[in-house]
Amino acid sequence: VRLWRCRCWALLSRPAGRLRASRGLAAGPEMHFGFQSVTEEERREKIYQVFESVAKKYDVMNDSMTLGIHRVWKDILMHKMNPSPGTLLLDVAGGTGDIAFRFINYVRSVRERQLQRKLKHHQNLSWQDIFESYQKDKFNSLGDSQVVVCDINREMLKVGKQKAQHLGYSEGLSWVLGNAEELPFDSDKFDVYTIAFGIRNVTRVDLALQEAYRVLKPGGRFLCLEFSHVSNPLLSRLYDLYSFQVIPVLGEVIAGDWKSYQYLVESIRRFPPQEELKAMIEDAGFFKVDYENLNFGIVAIHSGFKL
Repeated sequence: VRLWRCRCWALLSRPAGRLRASRGLAAGPEMHFGFQSVTEEERREKIYQVFESVAKKYDVMNDSMTLGIHRVWKDILMHKMNPSPGTLLLDVAGGTGDIAFRFINYVRSVRERQLQRKLKHHQNLSWQDIFESYQKDKFNSLGDSQVVVCDINREMLKVGKQKAQHLGYSEGLSWVLGNAEELPFDSDKFDVYTIAFGIRNVTRVDLALQEAYRVLKPGGRFLCLEFSHVSNPLLSRLYDLYSFQVIPVLGEVIAGDWKSYQYLVESIRRFPPQEELKAMIEDAGFFKVDYENLNFGIVAIHSGFKL
């Protein structure tokens, strides 16, 4: 009896917050990690470990898994965005910098074309005037455009920074450690928000979408590039065969990591189809939400606006 009383007193003596936390952990909803059922906290930790593990081989594996087609998909995303000089972009889950580097290249190209058109309209300019115009543009090639890469994983950011240094990207580029579900930025700050092959790895997609809406300026655009659901039945069967039989083997051979790539394949199958994701984006407050299927729906680009 004395032992039972001691246990009861110890339980009642705990701070209320700890009791609530214990109940929350016990009653927390189950989530999926690939085809496994896990708690929310377990899923978050497991996904972090996946990308920490694959960070150094991430780009090589992307080329191997998609036969390089992921580069075309990202180019299409950039053309769909069509950023102009002065655009402020937030690229979430963009640790290795693929979207950021494309953004910088695109804006530089736009600036170059603008300068050429400007000079063509002034036929009476001297050689010195033309030279000075090009020199001035050289030092402001982005026209005040900026891209902020935000990723929750330190290893992915580390790889991205190393790539940027190697490729010579520095102007208008910054790197921030942050969670898509709780972004470390002010509201109404960015012109465009992108997330490429990252949203299916977010633990709470609804919170990430709400945060995307919050940090965008009125009139700002949301763009999501993600693996989706294949519409063609025959292609779907072939895609499944390739995904489950080939991709994990590539992961083992190239990155020495079968399990991480098995998860990535499973996570694609568990992710909501195009129409369901569209409805989720609308629920977050976005208007004019639509999507474009690429390669019969192997991937899709969802787009929406904050009005």
